[in-house]
Amino acid sequence: MGDKAQSHHPGAAGRALAADRPTSVRNVVLVGPSGSGKTTLVEALALTAGAVNRAGRVEDGGTVSDYDDIEHRQQRSVQLSLVPVAWDGIKVNILDTPGYADFVGELRAGLRAADAALFVVSASDGVDGSTRMVWEECAAVGMPRAIVITHLEAARADFEEMTRNCAEVFGGDDPDAVLPLYLPLRGPEGPDGHAPVTGLVGLLTRKLFDYSTGERKESEPGEDQLPDLEEARNRLIEGIIAESEDETLMDRYLGGEQVDVKTLVEDLERAVARGSFFPVLAAAPAAEGARQGLGTVELLELITGGFPTPFEHPLPGVTTVGGERRELKPCDTDGPLVAEVVKTSSDPYVGRISLVRVFSGTLRPDQAVHVSGHGLADRGHEDHDVDEKVGALSMAFGKQQRPVPHAVAGDLVCVSKLGRAETGDTLSGKDDPLLVEPWQMPDPLLPLAIQAHSKADEDKLSQGLSRLVAEDPTMRLEQNQDTHQVVLWCLGEAHADVALERLRSRYGVQVDVVPHRVSLRETFAHKAAGRGRHVKQSGGHGQYAICEIEVEPLPNGSGVEFVDKVVGGAVPRQFIPSVEKGVRAQAARGVAAGYPLVDVRVTLLDGKAHSVDSSDAAFQTAGALALREAAADTRIHLLEPVAEVTVLVGDDYVGAVMSDLSSRRGRLLGTEQVGSGRTLIRAEVPEFEIGRYAVDLRSLSHGTARFDRAYARHEPMPPQIAERIREQAGDEG
Repeated sequence: MGDKAQSHHPGAAGRALAADRPTSVRNVVLVGPSGSGKTTLVEALALTAGAVNRAGRVEDGGTVSDYDDIEHRQQRSVQLSLVPVAWDGIKVNILDTPGYADFVGELRAGLRAADAALFVVSASDGVDGSTRMVWEECAAVGMPRAIVITHLEAARADFEEMTRNCAEVFGGDDPDAVLPLYLPLRGPEGPDGHAPVTGLVGLLTRKLFDYSTGERKESEPGEDQLPDLEEARNRLIEGIIAESEDETLMDRYLGGEQVDVKTLVEDLERAVARGSFFPVLAAAPAAEGARQGLGTVELLELITGGFPTPFEHPLPGVTTVGGERRELKPCDTDGPLVAEVVKTSSDPYVGRISLVRVFSGTLRPDQAVHVSGHGLADRGHEDHDVDEKVGALSMAFGKQQRPVPHAVAGDLVCVSKLGRAETGDTLSGKDDPLLVEPWQMPDPLLPLAIQAHSKADEDKLSQGLSRLVAEDPTMRLEQNQDTHQVVLWCLGEAHADVALERLRSRYGVQVDVVPHRVSLRETFAHKAAGRGRHVKQSGGHGQYAICEIEVEPLPNGSGVEFVDKVVGGAVPRQFIPSVEKGVRAQAARGVAAGYPLVDVRVTLLDGKAHSVDSSDAAFQTAGALALREAAADTRIHLLEPVAEVTVLVGDDYVGAVMSDLSSRRGRLLGTEQVGSGRTLIRAEVPEFEIGRYAVDLRSLSHGTARFDRAYARHEPMPPQIAERIREQAGDEG
């Protein structure tokens, strides 16, 4: 790792874009909150590896961070991006993820594509709750992790204190598994009393790496630095030995034996690769005109030497399209093709570009593949099994696409001209179609009701929306049959803002946001009777139909039941279905505020007909009139949908969340402990009260809580709220 102090020649590093074997690939995802410095760190690593010049620009123009115009306008990352660099003959695929919670779907895609995670923590801000939750997710699947502390130039930055904080938060029961590999060195204090970080001391080799000139230079630490160095060094050695596969090493070390540095480095690399030891490093961007940012060489050496190869990462489950399990060798470049689309984006010049992780086989340009996509029909994604021909393969550097001849198992690559492939789809052999088990995606819970701004926009809206959800599986498209609204379900307000901007700027569709309507119902509170009389005389045939009905409420979920109890042929048999048709049509339109009528039994008791003037249409009208008259003589309940809500929240926020749910007319059903320091709260809450709960809960819990919702039933709305809804319906009418 960084203690190896090897020399590098970064000038050609950025050009080594295609790996020939899985062992020469490392896939690492950067994780951390917004503002922690992930994108800045990516640019610093690219500079050190020679992928960009000293001005931070790629050879053919632009910067490595030129991903999306929306990101420039919003001044934050909103999507997953790939920056490939080369170091010591190893291709490093760096996946930069957004830190804002609304774009957690992009983070999930990055975790799927990577084999290890680098957690970026700001020395001035610390570890937030969302980052802690992602760490726990990585721990659950055994993903190797390391921590890099940024913003050391801040006045309040304290590397030692932040390292202790990380050990406490991330280490759990074993804080000695989270230890620094280097200690930062500070130069002389400036006029403001702040001493800038100018270099690092490697704890294992006792070497000093000075970055003060913009170039990494190796030297020996001074005598005054040795005491602090030895204390931290001994603790690091004990932490490494505790994870060593050589069980005799600790006894020998405690017995006074000097452990060879080479042995320690090898044990460290093995412990990092298997996810049992989590080194802490420091990094800072290069000064203007400098060639290397502080700590970037050490990070690249950790990634290439300590992070696992794709061989060591378990393959996701693979089945045939019919569901039969298939066992594959990990990263077999000669095996059957299995690749997955982890990100879909649109380029105004190239068209649709798919970022693909190859798990098995080798992907080549112009190759015929089978595209399988299943399991996201509830989010507006159609199941599909189609054959396609891939276009060019390339690697992205900002907005530039550089062609590559192939992508072997374990590598990541951008694929053009896959017209049907969507995020989450599987690419496999045309003659051997396979399907990769999907990764977990967050459920979008913030509704955004939209309508086309003009007739021209209406013509383009459907295609724009279908492309939008094809790119982003965390977005769900709903055509609500009850409210007749088009609803985009998003993860939060920022997610919704990006969706609207993409519709406008990328697909040329202008939309208006309208209030989201909840699907209400109506029902009878008590039994009531109604008489429908439709008698009209005019030139030619008249209209004659009379029917008498009785309406009674039924239990929740019963729908509309029609019963015929006519005796003596008062209503001819051929017109009884007409009465039922009229009743059901009126029930669908509603009888009080324009919402569908449900959970009633309508009984036809009597009526009258005319031998000439009675007709199907007349009895349909009479049936509708009878239902309206019955409704006018009794109280009509407005029924609102009630959702079963489960909230997973840290114990510190349980009281606040429960109080908030109660204020939303929620009924608390119970709580239970989930792991250490977490509580699951169950409640039933009217959907009227949780339209913005995704936003409000995040604010209430400082981003540490999650919730799910599922429709439970419709039930009567409180009278005062129902009256307000009726008045609004009357005003709109």
